[in-house]
Amino acid sequence: MKPVSMLDLKAEFPLFEKAVRVAMDEVLESQHFIGGSHVAALEEKFANLTGAKHAVAIGSGTDAILVALMATDISPGDEVITTPFTFFATAGCIHRAGGKPVFVDIESDTFNIDPAKIEAAITSKTKAIMPVHLFGQCADMDAIKNLAVKANLVVIEDAAQAVGAMYNSQAAGALGHAGCFSFYPTKNLGGFGEGGMVTTNDDDFATKVRQLRNHGQTDQYHHTMIGGNFRLNTMQAAILSAKLPHLAAFNMRRNEIAQQYNEILAATPSIRTPRIADHCQSCFHQYSILTDQRDALREHLNSQSIGSGIYYPVPLHLQPCFEFLGYEAGDFPVSEETAKRILSLPVHPMLTDADVKRVASCIVQHQSETIPAGATYPAGATGRS
Repeated sequence: MKPVSMLDLKAEFPLFEKAVRVAMDEVLESQHFIGGSHVAALEEKFANLTGAKHAVAIGSGTDAILVALMATDISPGDEVITTPFTFFATAGCIHRAGGKPVFVDIESDTFNIDPAKIEAAITSKTKAIMPVHLFGQCADMDAIKNLAVKANLVVIEDAAQAVGAMYNSQAAGALGHAGCFSFYPTKNLGGFGEGGMVTTNDDDFATKVRQLRNHGQTDQYHHTMIGGNFRLNTMQAAILSAKLPHLAAFNMRRNEIAQQYNEILAATPSIRTPRIADHCQSCFHQYSILTDQRDALREHLNSQSIGSGIYYPVPLHLQPCFEFLGYEAGDFPVSEETAKRILSLPVHPMLTDADVKRVASCIVQHQSETIPAGATYPAGATGRS
């Protein structure tokens, strides 16, 4: 029985191995490992990809979020509105920058922050909104930006999972005041280690980010602000530039796989497939379904050598380290119910059509054998409001 994994980097590597090795040899030949032409070239290519005026290479996706918040001058007492249903770095960086994460619940069908619930969370202390383009689909940026303009707030996109995603024909990362990307190896554009990028159309903001990523330095050993070591190393930049030409095809394949899942699973009413909003084009970093039988289904898939993932099992407002924020179970019911029911399926571009059919067929089989005829999803889940 052929295993179907959540990711297959070994299968991808031959597609760009030659270009990567050439790029690595260039760096080795130059012996220039920090900054330089390879970093500048990646920044230019990434700015062109997103349509942003500036792209600033950063050492990791987490640091991209942190330095963007620092450039926004988040300080103690400032509040930043975001979602509790995301990777830890989103809220963790808000706290590290000195701000207070203020959570708003998500939409049940897109898994993104619910704009209808943001306005009630805005206070005199609110300084920014940080929507997360979760699983590769942009949040409802028109609604979010309208609220931000009304309240004079900065919008920072957490686009860590959304490289290549589109919203109303605009790319993620050029929709807010700044965009933050991750090049962690599992991402749609993954490096051979950590990496990130901050994008913006604001000249002054870009200058500040560049300064902050190098200890706040203006000239060597002259510092006008306190920054950090947030630099992307030259080898990673060269590798990412070599992989970048494959991104569009990989994202297209992810969309094809998602459509195949949708078609096969459509006849299984106990499964809810992800909804992609009409104005969005997802890059499908993850393809995530909802089911009341999540754990049993995952066990069945595992028995068939099929990988799966749970992103995310514990919403951030229920994490022990955020107890001091004062949230309790039940405060964000859609996030909490989603965390109990969500399951991500393999969607990487190396899957064959046969792989996709096998995964989906295993799900259909399991549901037909364990779910009463006519049962639909959800059984008691909180719907979109």
